[in-house]
Amino acid sequence: MNYSTGKLTFILIVAVFLAALGAWIIAARYRAALRRLMRASGTATATTADAAAATARAASPVVVAWPTLADNRRAGWRLTIFLVVVSIVVATSSAAIQLIEADGTQGFSFKRLGVIAAVGVWPVLPALAIVWRWSTLRLLASFVFFLAAAFLLILWRSIEPRPLEALTFLVLDVVPSLLLIAFLCLGRSTRAIAPWLLPPAVGLVWASIGGLDLLAYLLAHRALSLASLGDAVGTDTVFAIFVFAPWLIAWWPVRVLGRLLARAYARRAISELALQFGAVWSVQLIFNALSAASEYGIAALVALLPLLWIPLAFFVVRRRKAASARPPTLLVLRVFQHDAAVRALFDRVVERWRLTGNTVLIAGTDLVDQTLDADDALTFLDGRLGERFVSSAADIDARIAEFDFEPDLEERFRINECYCRDSTWRDAFAALAGRSDVVLMDLRGFQAKNEGCRHELATLARSDRIGRVVVLTDATTDRASADAAAAGAPAARFAWVEIAAHAQVDVDGLLGRLLAPVAATA
Repeated sequence: MNYSTGKLTFILIVAVFLAALGAWIIAARYRAALRRLMRASGTATATTADAAAATARAASPVVVAWPTLADNRRAGWRLTIFLVVVSIVVATSSAAIQLIEADGTQGFSFKRLGVIAAVGVWPVLPALAIVWRWSTLRLLASFVFFLAAAFLLILWRSIEPRPLEALTFLVLDVVPSLLLIAFLCLGRSTRAIAPWLLPPAVGLVWASIGGLDLLAYLLAHRALSLASLGDAVGTDTVFAIFVFAPWLIAWWPVRVLGRLLARAYARRAISELALQFGAVWSVQLIFNALSAASEYGIAALVALLPLLWIPLAFFVVRRRKAASARPPTLLVLRVFQHDAAVRALFDRVVERWRLTGNTVLIAGTDLVDQTLDADDALTFLDGRLGERFVSSAADIDARIAEFDFEPDLEERFRINECYCRDSTWRDAFAALAGRSDVVLMDLRGFQAKNEGCRHELATLARSDRIGRVVVLTDATTDRASADAAAAGAPAARFAWVEIAAHAQVDVDGLLGRLLAPVAATA
């Protein structure tokens, strides 16, 4: 089979769109399944004594090592600098390969290397947008600024400045890759799953192309059986057979590959950020390789070698935590049916918190796009999502024992969810409160009819473990009902933060309240 650069480019483009479409479908079906399982019946709620016993069993005997807001900021800067430095190394290595392929060692110049590397480092922008959940406007503004700076740099270093040629080069080098990266990693419903689906999607598209090549071969050799098949079922059906039938052969190795990736994630051999960062750079370097392949043939594959820096860098920088202390655990609570506000809060505050502490919450459809990961997707596709649900109070300890409280490769902590039915969430909440040190509770839109939130406030007020509860309110919050539910709490346990309408959440202010030291528990 003859795989031209055009055909390989087609495989990549279709695989990216297929991965993005698959991720969107999985997220939608996962959300629907989650809603159905939450409403399913379960065993009756445990007694107050049983809930208290579950809370006591959940309490950790390890002393909490409290980070500060300054520690959180430093962790954020370390992660940003790490991604920037690795991107510079990858871009510089890629630029060196391009120069050596084009002119050999005789034409190598450090000035040219610097210019090509500076222009080629742009994938760091979508990588940072993924980590810090940049808005689309902010990402576009950063790209406009980068392209303007790169354009001026090229003109400055050119012996004979050619503005139109420089602009064309930038557009062709950046825009196609950026569009694929946007579909793959920057969508709210795709960024968590699409990068994991890309390798299997490439395998499936490759299999379809092989089927079409076989069809072309048979047509060229005037296969009589093919003509008979076309007469029997129609040419469109024959075409579809040769496109999709190869999936039956490719499905087994593709499924094995997907399971291997999911297991690597479960063992923390790979993190969500590592895969997303690798996917961003893979798209750009594959385009570089395909551009060079028309001239250098298979030797152009060396353009992919800089990708090896990424797994190496993630493993080298990993630090081991001291076993004598653990980071604090944050319990996130919210008023359901206020999805947009909760998602924004999660993106801005909880993503920052992940740099210095664990996060637990009761699963809900409102945060699927923020919390869905490879392990969740594989469990759902295997039809085992229902096994994760707490059907009775007796299931709680086993479910919480499966939580992952160890940091990922880049030292961020994962989100741990407790899947509950409508009849068991109170017991699960009591157990999560027994595991948590601080609480972030979004009561924007809270009314007296929100009985679940009133129960949570009353439980947190009586808790012997929770050190602080930071509560967000706004003009629609029924403060009188909230204050009544939280009555009897120790002094200064509840910190009420009023958020004005259409105002941005003060991220540092909230994190400062959450990370302020509280009495250590044992």
